[in-house]
Amino acid sequence: MTTFLPTCRAEMVAKGWQELDILFISGDAYIDHPAFGTALLARLLESYGFRVGILAQPDWKTPEAFTVMGRPRLFAAIAAGAMDSMVNHYTAAKKLRHNDAYTPGGVAGKRPNRAVIAYTAAVKGAFKGLPTVIGGIEASLRRLAHYDYWSDKVRRSILVDSKADLLLYGMAETSLLEIAQRLKAGESIDTLQDIRGTAFVTKEPQDNPLPLPSFELVSESPDAYNLAFKLASEQVNPFSAKPLAQQHGIRTVIINPPSLPLSTEKLDQTYDLPFQRHPHPSYSQEIPAFEQIRTSVTSHRGCFGGCAFCAITHHQGKIIQSRSERSILREIDTICSQDDFRGTISDVGGPTANMYGLHCSHPMVEKSCKRASCLFPDVCKNLITDDQPATRLLKKIRQHKKVKHTFVASGIRYDLLPMQKHYFTDLIQHHVGGLLKVAPESTSDKVTQVMRKPGASVFTNFLDQFRQKSRELGLRQGIVPYLISSHPGCTVNDMIDVALYLKKHQLKVEQVQDFTPTPGSLSTCIYHTGKDPFSGQKIHIPRTTKERRLQKALLLWHLPENRPNILEALKLCGREKDSGILFETIVRKKHRHKKSTQKR
Repeated sequence: MTTFLPTCRAEMVAKGWQELDILFISGDAYIDHPAFGTALLARLLESYGFRVGILAQPDWKTPEAFTVMGRPRLFAAIAAGAMDSMVNHYTAAKKLRHNDAYTPGGVAGKRPNRAVIAYTAAVKGAFKGLPTVIGGIEASLRRLAHYDYWSDKVRRSILVDSKADLLLYGMAETSLLEIAQRLKAGESIDTLQDIRGTAFVTKEPQDNPLPLPSFELVSESPDAYNLAFKLASEQVNPFSAKPLAQQHGIRTVIINPPSLPLSTEKLDQTYDLPFQRHPHPSYSQEIPAFEQIRTSVTSHRGCFGGCAFCAITHHQGKIIQSRSERSILREIDTICSQDDFRGTISDVGGPTANMYGLHCSHPMVEKSCKRASCLFPDVCKNLITDDQPATRLLKKIRQHKKVKHTFVASGIRYDLLPMQKHYFTDLIQHHVGGLLKVAPESTSDKVTQVMRKPGASVFTNFLDQFRQKSRELGLRQGIVPYLISSHPGCTVNDMIDVALYLKKHQLKVEQVQDFTPTPGSLSTCIYHTGKDPFSGQKIHIPRTTKERRLQKALLLWHLPENRPNILEALKLCGREKDSGILFETIVRKKHRHKKSTQKR
């Protein structure tokens, strides 16, 4: 009997199944690991007695590809995968990517554009009348009318375009389980309109939803789009959120309040499920995304950072949901027992590693809180920043007799570290693999205000302390900063300042993230409308190919091939004198080379 969930008729028969209850369809390869949403949800339903199968990356152009396991008894659960399919396929310059980290061999082209819509259409064609439930990051962040960068227009809710019966947003464990149990009990999919974390389309009037500007209105008016974004953003607290309603012609999309956060006990139960922690054995090539997380451990979910360009809060929520030490250490034991384990835990963390165990000190205040971030513009006075849970956890992992190295590769919020001195010291001493990756995103205070990130002084203090502590410990360690070019609010002049900052502090960026307006984020809203939806302030938007090229070149100031673009940027801003600072090292090297040649 196969230990993986079935992916074909033969594997169903091996389990003694003649019929599935639920068919999962995913744009990713099937990796039976809790870091992948499809595997996690499928294992959860299996644990409740449902017969679950997974179709991974089916050929959406071939109807027979969807019928290999027959018609499921209850419904099909459809997701694009761990990434939005358009982000997966295209660069910020809208050029086609030639690889896919979630596919064997890294091969591109194994999923369609707008995968949720394509897969749902294929399922409806293969199984007439079968209920369809869509979810995952693509569906979650496109649940309302949204700006789509690749078509440069406002698109309808993906629920309308896909014609699915229900949309699940967020992490979806409780909502998906409730759907499965109620359909099994004989309810019709049309009656499941009261489930948290779901959305549906109706022509009937609803009781007391908060009306948003319609699709037609937000398509025509940037101000209406901003208002819709603002109103929806104020209803993300699961304890106090109201249902939302947005008209699309004669139909209305209803967004129910978010699912309540999982308790530690429920989260532990989910991660304790019998994952094989490997790709399905039918794959003969390595899957890059799996290689990155093979020995990683998710300690918690959620993020209260509220960065403007990040949609994690819109998907996972702001409330931190942490696993217990016992559950995490059990997973460490499982990893250590695998034949391919070589002694290194590659990561212990979540969206932000040093938020493990953190929470609001006033539960009643938390239930009515509408702050988008607990850290911006300053740290909330109600936030518990105690680093003992995280430091104690990492210490216990270090003490495991089979663990030689434990790294923290997830992002960290360095503006929390002044309140987490023990964590900071342990991080530097034990958990940095030579280079620590951090994400200031910019060092221009004007730009970080738009990003909802801490300014340059906070990053500089962190950088100085990191270097000082590393020297004191006798460790040769460095910082690799992640920065974004062409983010709303950033001008070429601002980016020159960033380049000068990098030069002054001896920092070199390995890769530049050219801003991509992804669905659901505040930055994308600003990109589309040119205004902050909360303040109404006009924001500069770098739209032209030239400006984006110059900004990217400035972040990579240390590469000789970028010198022509940098000189062009300096001339454009009337700052030619700054070339002497940026190119000082290059000039000195050339001078030394000339003198040595003369001696010979």
